[in-house]
Amino acid sequence: MNNAICSMGNVGREPAAAPRPPPPAALRAGRGRREAEARHAAAAAAMSFRRALALAACGLAGGSVLFSAVAVGKPPARSGGGDAEPRPGASAAVPAAPAAPQGLLLLPPAAAAASCPPAAGWIERAGGTGGYWDSNWDRREPLALINLKKKNEETGEEELASRLDHCKAKATRHIFLIRHSQYNLDGRADKDRTLTPLGREQAELTGRRLASLGLKFDQIIHSSMTRATETTEIISKYLPGVKKISTDLLREGAPIEPDPPVSHWKPEAVYYEDGARIEAAFRNFIHRADAKQEEDSYEIFVCHANVIRYIVCRALQFPPEGWLRMSLNNGSITHLVIRPNGRVALRTLGDTGFMPPDKITRT
Repeated sequence: MNNAICSMGNVGREPAAAPRPPPPAALRAGRGRREAEARHAAAAAAMSFRRALALAACGLAGGSVLFSAVAVGKPPARSGGGDAEPRPGASAAVPAAPAAPQGLLLLPPAAAAASCPPAAGWIERAGGTGGYWDSNWDRREPLALINLKKKNEETGEEELASRLDHCKAKATRHIFLIRHSQYNLDGRADKDRTLTPLGREQAELTGRRLASLGLKFDQIIHSSMTRATETTEIISKYLPGVKKISTDLLREGAPIEPDPPVSHWKPEAVYYEDGARIEAAFRNFIHRADAKQEEDSYEIFVCHANVIRYIVCRALQFPPEGWLRMSLNNGSITHLVIRPNGRVALRTLGDTGFMPPDKITRT
């Protein structure tokens, strides 16, 4: 009976398998090779992650955030376990590349390196500051105004300190850039593009606003175009005694091809011609005070939207191609301040807060 019960308990059981012989030497060598390849892949992944962090830091330093990363960790396990042995005669499997975690951008090394380009060529870095400001942007830095080759006739040494002090600016320049008032868009020639009745009201309001500031204005320099000249005549009624100067440099034009581009196309020759003139206006009028100027100055420039926007970009050392990203109302006031050390500040941009809402236009 007992023997029968024992026999029934063994029903369905397979006989015990014979002990597995130790793997051949070739299989043991293959396993070691795969483990070495796995360690190499893990080390490469760690290095790629460190490179990604460096690229991210590079993007942050350049003013934009860049995330470039690769998957870190163990390669995904193959079916049957990571230690499964290949069948005899089969080639060793190459470990699969780790998958990119969700939310991370997987870039190849070449693309990752290209995603952190050097600074644009037009940016001039100031030596020793680590910033982007060019302290000699107007070419009037004291050191740029003296001849270093000139020696003292008696001692043969440079009197550098005294000569630098003699070339240093002492006063601050206040630049008020006024956009002309609304004008007749139907005029074919410039002489026909006169101010509208509303435009004349806007000029009156701008003149009153400038007079209310209580500043001693030195001069009014205006574009020779009709709409700017008429705006100047109305404003000057509120600033008696301030001399007026007309110039062709401040006439309206296309200073530089904008970025992003506009929908209406212009030939390159237009930017080539207008841009040189408007750049000449910037270099001629926008700079730190002369060393001989003892007191702060307050100057008014009556011109056009394109000219003003380009001047603002250049004075602040912003990309000049971005001039069209700003908008200026008719009769608006933009206030730039140029310090003796060449630093520039924008006090106001296109201010028309002194106008009633129903008087504000941008035509």
